Amino acid sequence: MPEPVALPARGTVLAFDFGEKRIGVAVGECELRSASALTTFDAETNDARWSAIGRLLDEWKPALLVVGLPLSPDGEAHDMTARAQRFARQLEGRYRLPVTLQDERYTSAEADTQLRDGGQRDWRERKKHLDAHAAQLILKDYFDVTA
Repeated sequence: MPEPVALPARGTVLAFDFGEKRIGVAVGECELRSASALTTFDAETNDARWSAIGRLLDEWKPALLVVGLPLSPDGEAHDMTARAQRFARQLEGRYRLPVTLQDERYTSAEADTQLRDGGQRDWRERKKHLDAHAAQLILKDYFDVTA
């Protein structure tokens, strides 16, 4: 996995938990190294996906984008790894912002556990928030490795 892009001294960071059907987004602040789940949107078409991302970038004006990199438990790449890498390259090319990849192993499972432990017992309710919460964990992990 490539080295993470250095954390800017100031500014907002958006993190993405990329999926073929849904994309979870989290927002964080460089100085505070805080991360919060922001939204999840369905990525039914490429136009809808890029339109939603463009609106988020216009609103938050991030200094950096972080994309979760899915890997197998032993750290090996698989088909979703290449898709997430392509998504990261497309973000960088379209928006001319620095983009870094962050290992996302187990973030969805951890997010599900945290949401369930937080009182969301119904899996359908958890599913609505799962990807954004996973993006939050990806961003927290990024902040931890750049500390």
